[in-house]
Order: sequence, then C-alpha cells, then structure tokens
Amino acid sequence: MKTIMAFGDSLTWGTNPVAGGRHLYEDRWPSVLGEGLGAGYRIIPEGLGGRTTAFDDLTSAFERNGARALPMLLATHSPLDLVIIMLGANDLKAQISPTAHGAIAGMTRLVEIIRTFPYSWGMAAPKVMLVSPPHFCNRANGEGPQSGRLVSESHKLAEGYQLLSQAQGCSFFDAATVASASDVDGVHLDPANTRAIGAALVAPVREALG
Repeated sequence: MKTIMAFGDSLTWGTNPVAGGRHLYEDRWPSVLGEGLGAGYRIIPEGLGGRTTAFDDLTSAFERNGARALPMLLATHSPLDLVIIMLGANDLKAQISPTAHGAIAGMTRLVEIIRTFPYSWGMAAPKVMLVSPPHFCNRANGEGPQSGRLVSESHKLAEGYQLLSQAQGCSFFDAATVASASDVDGVHLDPANTRAIGAALVAPVREALG
C-alpha cells in the first residue's frame, strides 16, 4: 500500500465558488486521484482554507501557517510514501506576500521540513511532489481576484516551483495546464476543474512512486 498525503489549502479542501460551501467528496481532487490510482494507494487529504506555505495570517481565527502544521501532520500520518504540496495561492494575498518570491521561499522551507523531519522507527522521508496552482483570473464583474491577489504573480509560480523541484529532486506538476479558476472569485475552482487536477495527477504520481 502506497500512502500519499495531499497537503494544500482551500483548493485541496474543496471550496466551491459557484454553489458555495464545499465540493462533494467525489469532486475534490484528492478523491479523484485516489479513484484513478485504484487499489494499492491511499490518499490522505490535508487541505485547509487560507493555508500559506510558511507565513502567518493574523487576520484568521485559526493557524494557517503551513510550515507550522506540516511537522505535526508528518508525525500523525507517517509512514508516508509521497507528499503532494499544492500551496501558494494564499501567499499571494495582498497583506501576506503579494509576489511569487515569497511563495517560492515558503515552498523551499516545506521541502526542507519533509527532508529533515526526525521520522520514528527508522522510517524514510517520503518523496515530494510540488504542484503549482491554477492561475488567478479577473472576476466577471471586472474586479481582480479575491483578497487583492495579482493575476500576473500567479503566472510566475509554475516556473519557480519547477526550478525548485529540479534543484531539490522533487516531482513537479503545473495544475494550470489542466484547470482554470472560476471568474466568480478569480481563485477557486468549479467541480469540473478540481476534478481535472485529480485525474491529471494519476500518471505523474504513479511515475513518482515507481
């Protein structure tokens, strides 16, 4: 059995910008990935709305800093074979780190945490796959994406994450190649687009795990 943790934000949790609330379980990309992989694979979804890579958000009533949450989750779910990280969309909020440089630095820190964590009983560090989120878009009413995000900065994440993956020996996938944000808020995904990410990750995940 290969165990995979999907570590992300509201795009992983399943925020539905069209209908409101949360996508149905079967429409969330970790669920679709698990269905596509089939027997022999187990997906642990760890998505949280508002989660950043490594930045505090003091406007929130709960902890959103991914670098603080990740060690606890590694301890909780180990042994793991693969950790898929799709983060960065919240780093780009105007009040947090509005340029892609911050998200790339944060992702670097998350990879470091996974590689250096003191796993128990001789467990090996899991492999890592970085996923850049779909690009932001302007809203249908003509306004920019929610929370002051910049569309242009979202386009820079894929190149930065890919270079980081090459330098650190991680796998990489660009979710913008298969999914687009909804123009309701310019950030989140409708059911079809979140499903598309899960379906597209099946082959890369199989390859990453050999």
